[in-house]
Amino acid sequence: MSEYILQAKNLTKIYGLHSENEFEALHGIDFTVTSGEFICIMGPSGSGKSTFINNISTIDMPTSGWVRIHDIDIRTMSSHEIGKFRYQNLGFVFQDFNLLDTHTLFENIAMPLSLAHIDRTQIIQRVQAMAKQLNIEQLLNKYPYQCSGGQRQRAAIARALINQPQIIIADEPTGNLDSENSHELLMLLKKLNEDYQTTIIMVSHDPFIASYSSRLVYIKDGYIEQMIKRESLTQDEYFQKIVELNSAESRRHFQ
Repeated sequence: MSEYILQAKNLTKIYGLHSENEFEALHGIDFTVTSGEFICIMGPSGSGKSTFINNISTIDMPTSGWVRIHDIDIRTMSSHEIGKFRYQNLGFVFQDFNLLDTHTLFENIAMPLSLAHIDRTQIIQRVQAMAKQLNIEQLLNKYPYQCSGGQRQRAAIARALINQPQIIIADEPTGNLDSENSHELLMLLKKLNEDYQTTIIMVSHDPFIASYSSRLVYIKDGYIEQMIKRESLTQDEYFQKIVELNSAESRRHFQ
């Protein structure tokens, strides 16, 4: 059994393969994640951050190389098996929430449980308990368009957590939130990571948000260019190192 909860080897993604518009977005990346890590993926616009996180989380498939989650090579699974594996093992939080406007918050949150064929009584109990924890229990009968951005994001988080996944994938989760709601979300992710050893892999462009992580992975032009581990640093010291890294990258454009 591997010590890693997620491994990627020689991860390569090419769009428009064998066409005149062929573009290699990821170039042979090697990457490992230990259970309980809180990782932030950073990099300039167009660097490959979202492509990378999609390819390590079953949303997309690499052109070559492999990804193993829980020692299972995701390339060996059918689309049906990947769908089942996804809702059993992974939780997703996106910038645009990805809630269905035709479903109530209750129905959105319950969806992974319904897909897993959980008993209706248990679904109700689990959704109500999760909604109470996230302070949205009074909103369960409302539709997403009737809720604020912060309320919709908490519903999206509830949906991501409802199956108690070991890995949470968060792609710019604070992008549509104000500073207060962003702070609440980050404190919740940090609590999940520290109290329950939930592994978190998050994309962000904001050094302050990145400073909540335990390891920073900096991607540029489809390569992992640098990594920073927080280790014994205070959050402020870690934040300063992240700012310095981003500032150095920005200054290169003036040279």
